[in-house]
Amino acid sequence: MFGRPEIAAAGKLYTLAAGEQVALQTVAPLLDSIGQKTFVVSEMPKAAYFVKLSGNFLIGSVIEALGEALAFVGKGGVDARQYVDILTSTLFGAPIYKTYGTLLADGTFEPAGFAAPLGQKDIRLVLAAAEDLRVPMPIASLLRDRFLALLAHGGDGLDWSAIGALAGKDAALASRAPLGLKKPLAAE
Repeated sequence: MFGRPEIAAAGKLYTLAAGEQVALQTVAPLLDSIGQKTFVVSEMPKAAYFVKLSGNFLIGSVIEALGEALAFVGKGGVDARQYVDILTSTLFGAPIYKTYGTLLADGTFEPAGFAAPLGQKDIRLVLAAAEDLRVPMPIASLLRDRFLALLAHGGDGLDWSAIGALAGKDAALASRAPLGLKKPLAAE
């Protein structure tokens, strides 16, 4: 499934399914009741798993890229909220940029809509599946390290979008530090 908690509460998740056609027809009413659309990926059950993991990999990549871009423009004196507004009104109007750009600009990582340990788990699973398939994924390796850094600093209870704030820490932008960490991420 794709969708944050507010999407799930509204019954507007996107569901992914794969398997034998008879089995999919049996569960179709259940899937239709929790989501706005079900995508039948394949008759091979693990195909839905690959799509879900790759989707979360892409979201994590967007979060990291947004965090780096926000650190860059922030260091240059640009307001984070204005920057996100410009991006999402012009080049990147997709919900993923609006949602995560706003979370990063506002530094809102609690309550966690998708907790950092779950993001770390999905990236670990992507890397394991990629290794089995012999698919190099260097950005996924970077994301694994970013999640480990966030968790090492006590970010277990934060939304996974908090990995994007690590770029602000790296750029010595104290205002970009995730809230609620046991060890501060702000520059020393």
